[in-house]
Amino acid sequence: MSELFGTLSDGTPVHRWTLERGGVRVRVLSYGGIVQSAEVPDREGRTADVVLGFADLDGYLAHPEPFLGALIGRYANRIAGGRFPLDGRTYALERNEGRNSLHGGDRGFDKRVWDAAPVDHGVRLTRVSPHGEEGFPGRLEVSATYRLEESGALRIAYEATTDAPTVINLTNHSYWNLSGSGSAGGHELRLAASRYTPVDGDLIPTGVLKDVSGTRFDFRQGRRTDSGYDHNFVLDKGVTGAAEEVAELHDPASGRVLTVATTEPGLQLYTADHLAEPFSPGDAVALETQHFPDSPNRPAFPTTELRPGEVFRSETVYGFSVRG
Repeated sequence: MSELFGTLSDGTPVHRWTLERGGVRVRVLSYGGIVQSAEVPDREGRTADVVLGFADLDGYLAHPEPFLGALIGRYANRIAGGRFPLDGRTYALERNEGRNSLHGGDRGFDKRVWDAAPVDHGVRLTRVSPHGEEGFPGRLEVSATYRLEESGALRIAYEATTDAPTVINLTNHSYWNLSGSGSAGGHELRLAASRYTPVDGDLIPTGVLKDVSGTRFDFRQGRRTDSGYDHNFVLDKGVTGAAEEVAELHDPASGRVLTVATTEPGLQLYTADHLAEPFSPGDAVALETQHFPDSPNRPAFPTTELRPGEVFRSETVYGFSVRG
């Protein structure tokens, strides 16, 4: 089911799609592919919205930087210096975080209106990113399909093709608060990652894959998220053809559990330490499935290159349950 959500200053309409199944209700916007809300029950059967969002379009337009719930591209996370080499040529990108490019540049996928069409239990968003958009090469045809499974799990499937060699890294930037309000600092996270990518002062990976053993980055047996994380974790499973479970986020207060399964080799844990009004630092936890930051400049990292004749595919599944 869709409805008009608002209109941009140029008259472009933005629609909201409501998906409901398995006791879960999710709302998705055609603007930025944003997951506006995800309403799920707690152990007592009481329903609350567990992602941060705004009630109207003006909220997203006035506060773009947190990327609340958005579809991120062409390149999720950071590219050092806003530049990368490909086939002997260096491409210069829009630099929107100091000297670096973040989440696709000034007008990434999160600030575009997507075409939307219904599918079984979901909605399919599509758009064409023209050659040179934000500095990226190639005309990219991309789709993101949001679908609720019978269990109420939210499955997001991405596909893309290009007419020239390019790089691509897509993710969803939802901020999760399984309590439905207040701080998410008491959430407990389990993460199937034995290594992470340390970063420099600009949050760019150093290139080292560091063992988490004996550090605060060891979430393999589960620990509180607390604060101070904006890091990519190297998932033990690597790149896979089908989504495999890699993370579990648990809120002891409500009993709600979020599981994350993905085909991606990495996951960015961000504890939202820099959220500003109308939210507060630590109000949520972002779990961004992805390839690694700055991969186009790091040949040893899993490749993010996409070439003509190839099809980019990525899938992430967010499952919901409760624990007593």
